[in-house]
Amino acid sequence: MLKKIIPSTLIGRSIIIIFVPIIVLVLLTSIVFYQTSWNIISKRLAESVVADINVLVKLIDDDLVLYARDIAKKDFKMNITIEKNGLIKSSFSDNRGILSKRLEQSLKNLNRPFIYDLSNLEKGALITVQLNDQLLIINVNKDRLYSETAFVFLLWMFFASLILLFTSYFLMSRQLKPLKRLSIIAETFGRGLDAPEIRTAGAYEIRQTSQAFNQMRTRIKRFLKQRTDMLAGVSHDLRTPLTRMKLQISLIKDLKAKSELELDINEMTAMLDSYVSFVKTESQETIEIININDLIKECLKNLDKKYYTIELDELDLIQTSGRPIQLKRAFQNIIDNSKRYGNKINICVFLNENGCNVDISDNGKGIPKEKYEEVFKPFFTLDPSRNKLKGDSGLGLTISRDIVRSHGGEIKLDKSELGGLKLTVLLPI
Repeated sequence: MLKKIIPSTLIGRSIIIIFVPIIVLVLLTSIVFYQTSWNIISKRLAESVVADINVLVKLIDDDLVLYARDIAKKDFKMNITIEKNGLIKSSFSDNRGILSKRLEQSLKNLNRPFIYDLSNLEKGALITVQLNDQLLIINVNKDRLYSETAFVFLLWMFFASLILLFTSYFLMSRQLKPLKRLSIIAETFGRGLDAPEIRTAGAYEIRQTSQAFNQMRTRIKRFLKQRTDMLAGVSHDLRTPLTRMKLQISLIKDLKAKSELELDINEMTAMLDSYVSFVKTESQETIEIININDLIKECLKNLDKKYYTIELDELDLIQTSGRPIQLKRAFQNIIDNSKRYGNKINICVFLNENGCNVDISDNGKGIPKEKYEEVFKPFFTLDPSRNKLKGDSGLGLTISRDIVRSHGGEIKLDKSELGGLKLTVLLPI
């Protein structure tokens, strides 16, 4: 329950950290003020009113009724009325609160029967006092018993807290802007795009994080460039001696030795072609809007329907952004891999909460579950003969996963319903 109430965003939690103590402070201050300051103020106001009433009672007892009315109206902010032959049977009041209690305590000092009514304080407090066989009815102006400054103070604290809340939100949102920018650039860089460096701004810790990301970005780009340059250089340099070896083989008269050497050279050439294909996945390509359905259909164009049974289920039409040539190479490698080991291929394209899903299943021999991760390692092959002329260089799935991951996706392996391998490509939309 607590996890559902607490906001998931950093700014929401920061505001709670700032604002909850302020709310607690305001509540505690209000309670203490109500129990102490308001109590004291109410007591003093009630005692002042009762003291004035006592003066009026004495004047009336001395038959100075007109003088008492004049003083009550001009000086005491009271209106008095006298009813003859009146009688208060009991002293009671159904009013509650600190003001009511303090007024009752003060009126007892008159040593006369009384009742009072605070139910309509806007029109004044009605106090009735027994004077021998008369009733003294007093209407006391609310300003004599009620101080609005106390509630103004509480309202001021409440609105000051709201102003502080909005101010905190504004300042925190400005401080968190660099973090939002960092998350966007990190996501962009994680998808293989050429993300720019982050401009260091904000608090010291945020600047440190931005600098660490910039350094990490530089190291990763340097490492990728070194790997690409190394593979490209090795592939290029090995072609020259292979060409010379082909020329020298043509001079060999031993046909058996010549045939074996030609087989080895062709295998090495196939391996170099795979390395070049792997290097091409690192090349820059413009990001475009891609129709995944059309991309899959293009990969299936070269399959001979006489030898392969192809089923394509397009549950959804999917468009996403990415590098079209690289994605096509990734899907082509996967389909070629299924074609190499089976003759029936089922492809399903659909959307779910994870994004774009492409399931490619075949009826081949499949892959043991313990080998699922190993087949993605460079140059790993399940073929014990490691005959590269079959096209199994051990780089196909490696290249495909590198391409899919550079687009922010993932490749998962599972057992196919056809008895072979099921390969699922997940791509963000």
